[in-house]
Amino acid sequence: MLKLDIVREATRLTRSGQLVEATALLQRMLRGENAPEVTAPTTQRSTATAPTIDAKAHAAETRRPGRTVRPPVDLAKNFSSLGLRGSLRRAPPSMADILPDGARFVEGSYGNAAGSRAYRLFIPSGYHGQAIPLVIMLHGCTQSPEDFAAGTRMNFIAEEQTCFVAYPAQRTEANQAKCWNWFRPADQQRGGGEPSLIAGITRQIMRDHSVDPERVYVAGLSAGAAAAAIMGSTYGDLYAAIGIHSGLACGAAIDLPSALIAMKQGGGSEAMQGDGPRIPTIVFHGDRDTTVHSNNGGRIVRQSLGGTSTTVEVHRGRVPGGHAYTRTVHTDASGRGILEHWEIHGAGHAWSGGSPAGSYTDPDGPDATREMLRFFLEHSLQHRRN
Repeated sequence: MLKLDIVREATRLTRSGQLVEATALLQRMLRGENAPEVTAPTTQRSTATAPTIDAKAHAAETRRPGRTVRPPVDLAKNFSSLGLRGSLRRAPPSMADILPDGARFVEGSYGNAAGSRAYRLFIPSGYHGQAIPLVIMLHGCTQSPEDFAAGTRMNFIAEEQTCFVAYPAQRTEANQAKCWNWFRPADQQRGGGEPSLIAGITRQIMRDHSVDPERVYVAGLSAGAAAAAIMGSTYGDLYAAIGIHSGLACGAAIDLPSALIAMKQGGGSEAMQGDGPRIPTIVFHGDRDTTVHSNNGGRIVRQSLGGTSTTVEVHRGRVPGGHAYTRTVHTDASGRGILEHWEIHGAGHAWSGGSPAGSYTDPDGPDATREMLRFFLEHSLQHRRN
């Protein structure tokens, strides 16, 4: 079968509910193997609902001399062709890995016509009713708010800077592997689907607490990073900057076949950003990521910049005992850095500089959490209006 025929057949299988069969066909194509001829449709429908971005950690991504990066354990053998995983069979992180002394980590929920989602909110010990920034953190597939908080240690950096941090939780009813559904057109639009739920959580926290409306941000890992890119494109009036770690650009996929191709090769529109001011963006991606190809980082950069003219500075460094990296900074005409792209050499599909207390982390750095929050606090909606 020719590649175009394979994609068409995979699309047909997807629409008929045969997701496992469609994925197996696409994966053979991406590996360069000959695909079998089209067979008659089967009547059995797959129970899988989505591609799992955080699905299949390469051995090189999970072990390093003297330390181990801890991805979730592979459980769902019934979905091996999709690489899906079930719930994490690991001890949940302790509160000491999540919460600094004196701070709070409270539960909340929000619902609208698109459904409902629970969330956890970090309230720093230095909050006494004054207006402070808010960061929305979108976890990857198979993760939970607690796991993501422990792995990124965002609460500890936010405690230093006195910021709220919210962690919306994807429901297994919405996606079997708890992935945000970044590849579905209904979840790529303002005013509906998951973007409306994430924006609704953001606004509810802003109503219930004293949040600085000029300094609200959204970030994510993998599927959560793809969702954060969508939030930047659809709610640029709400978020002052976005952070994308090991993710994909808004519009990178519109269904399961295009999602798998984008993950393995890079893809998506170069121009999904709206007509308004470009939203400041910071991107992290490992150049040995075998789950989401690092081409996607470059795609996000091009989409974010659009036709904006910038001055480019390239900085190269290495974390002592850890990864080398290339940090590319784009500065606008006013001298403000509006985009940073951190390419982490030798890193796989994991949060850079994270803690092994959480899944999908690489302690060898650089510290994506600290750099991301530093970038966020350099930007506000007021800056973009000026």
